[in-house]
Amino acid sequence: MQDNLVIVESPAKAKTIEKFLGKGYVVKSSFGHIRDLAKKGLGIDIANDFAPHYEISADKKKTVAELEKLAKEAKTVWLASDEDREGEAIAWHLYQVLGLKDDNTKRIVFHEITKNAILHAIENPRGIDLNLVNAQQARRILDRLVGFELSPVLWKKIKPSLSAGRVQSVAVRLIVEREREIMAFESKAYYRVVADFFVTDADGKQAVFKAELSRRLDTEQQALDLLEKCKATTFTVLGVERKPSKKSPAAPFTTSTLQQEAGRKLGMSVSQTMSVAQRLYEAGYITYMRTDSVNLSSQAIAAAKAEIVQLFGERYSEARNYKTKSKGAQEAHEAIRPAYMDRTGIEGSPAEKRLYDLIWKRTIASQMASAQTERTVVDIAVDGTEERFVATGEVVLFDGFLRLYSESTEDEPADGEEALLPPLKKGDRPQARSITASQRFTQSPPRYSEASLVKRLEELGIGRPSTYAPTISTIIARGYVVKENREGIKREYVQLRLEKGSIARKTLSENVGREKNKLSPTDIGMIVTDYLDTQFGDIMDYNFTALVEKEFDEIAEGEKSWVDMIRAFYGRFHTTVDRALEQEPVRSGQAHLLGTDPASGKPVYVKIGRFGPVAQIGGDDGEKPRYASLKKGQLIANITLEEALDLFTLPRTVGEFEGKEVVIGIGRFGPYVRHDGKFVSLAKTDDPYTVGLDRAVELISQKREKDAKAKVPIRSFPEEPGLAVLNGRYGPYIAFDGKNYRIPKGYVPEELTLEQCREIMAKSKKK
Repeated sequence: MQDNLVIVESPAKAKTIEKFLGKGYVVKSSFGHIRDLAKKGLGIDIANDFAPHYEISADKKKTVAELEKLAKEAKTVWLASDEDREGEAIAWHLYQVLGLKDDNTKRIVFHEITKNAILHAIENPRGIDLNLVNAQQARRILDRLVGFELSPVLWKKIKPSLSAGRVQSVAVRLIVEREREIMAFESKAYYRVVADFFVTDADGKQAVFKAELSRRLDTEQQALDLLEKCKATTFTVLGVERKPSKKSPAAPFTTSTLQQEAGRKLGMSVSQTMSVAQRLYEAGYITYMRTDSVNLSSQAIAAAKAEIVQLFGERYSEARNYKTKSKGAQEAHEAIRPAYMDRTGIEGSPAEKRLYDLIWKRTIASQMASAQTERTVVDIAVDGTEERFVATGEVVLFDGFLRLYSESTEDEPADGEEALLPPLKKGDRPQARSITASQRFTQSPPRYSEASLVKRLEELGIGRPSTYAPTISTIIARGYVVKENREGIKREYVQLRLEKGSIARKTLSENVGREKNKLSPTDIGMIVTDYLDTQFGDIMDYNFTALVEKEFDEIAEGEKSWVDMIRAFYGRFHTTVDRALEQEPVRSGQAHLLGTDPASGKPVYVKIGRFGPVAQIGGDDGEKPRYASLKKGQLIANITLEEALDLFTLPRTVGEFEGKEVVIGIGRFGPYVRHDGKFVSLAKTDDPYTVGLDRAVELISQKREKDAKAKVPIRSFPEEPGLAVLNGRYGPYIAFDGKNYRIPKGYVPEELTLEQCREIMAKSKKK
């Protein structure tokens, strides 16, 4: 009989904890939740105060049976799931399913997987917090009710297989609204004027610095007029202002800020960040990674100070206590921090090392001294006019925390950089080497990245940091949103330059609109959002969704009954669902008329087709219509007639090769080159509407070479002529007697012997 059984969520966590507890303890994993709402039907008894009907999933029955057996044999069962709502619910479900008793069951929690933390938890057990359990149940039940009743409405009114959710639909709305802001945005041109000034010191040396006109100019003529004035005028320093300033470090990471910063600095998705952080926590490297708190324990602050003093000196140390501003934050937790401050690096995957380094630097920097800077602003008059140039510079007098870490931002970078200015005083007369007026353009609001979407959801109080990753994954998986890169477009701009008394005009070009991993709505995402916003305003309202989250917090604090909360919500919601079902359907396939095709005189439509958004020519007169798929990035909401007609230029013949036509088109599996009855896929960087004959021939030749190479055996055996090791589409394989055999891991295809091949084939046949 085992004295102690400790149950945690994950095998990795179990392995780490078992090392600290030693003999007398068996540590097992429940592999997360052991049961959930029944999949068949609603899983909720609405008439009986929304009583949930839970069932053990098929993949957990073996785990439950093992835990039941061990629990019966143990003197004491320790429920050691995480200290949050999900973790508390896991502990409660284990208690219920395993038939545990109060007298030999203890609930323990810890914020870091270290020996001291584990032993401290064992010494200070508590009971299961039913308020936290009820908050989790309320969220799960409410989300099931919304999804179960709302999704069928979408099936009937718009299109089968659609889904909706309390948080996911609101997240999509944010992305849709931002896309419409971008569509409606009209870029306006203006001129930015920058001067290269110089002053000469007592030794005759010239010091060069930049200054910018204090206002934007609206037109090219205004810019030209200013440069003409600058030809014959002088410049005078009107004043020099020096302002000391201070920059303070950011607080240690919460779940949300970690997700944001890992996205900005490391290029990690929200789900990847949480997955890597989970592994770091389970390995004992960091504290619990689901927290709203920014505070650090006194021990952690002391440990951080010791590390700072050792690395940088006493001057760089400044102890700080941070407080979370959000109401629902759990200040009992610590911020995400290293378990051991003196551990500057870890063993692990590259992603684990990078994320740990980010957490370590952010934590240490939060306890470092502020950076001391001096900002200089120089006001320069254009003599004889009211125009002013302004030069700014910044000097770091003491780097403080900046020596280690600086928080990143997604804001657009400023034009130009602040630099060190030469000594200047009132009355000085700098001279202009050159003055440049460059045409610039106002920019539309940026599309959301995962990091900026998380930030916005948090600002609105929608969802919780632990739900952001699954929410974003869900809206992408269901086709409401795409995460994509945009190459940008070429744009011309005018540059006027005054130099050596003459003005030169140039037309230059630049690439604008380039985006990486930004979130955009699909056509169906926009259609569903519009419908839900019209029919279910409460569900889609940001304030309402945030209010629901506050109610979950109140349940967790024991201030509100979860049954009362669900009852109040469901009454209004169900009535709205019934009303929506009575309305006429909004057909996603309903065609939107763009205009008339000049060539045929037939109408041109756009709509959602079987395989996505398409343009359509004709079909009203009983004749078979022509279809063309919309390009990546095009939307039904803003495509023009001209853009739609361009789609019908495919397939197009680009020339001949070896006496046969070369045709470019788009098929079910993407853009292709067709030649001599064979198809070759275009590369992702190839535009099917512009690719020429030379590129097409290059792709055909590459495909031929690849096919020829695939037919040349990697290995052949004279004693067995029909057996060969070949290159295939998915890697090397063994071919024999008309059958193919996969080569298991651990074998080098180029070094396979005949005996090994026969052995691999024999084992494959047995399977």
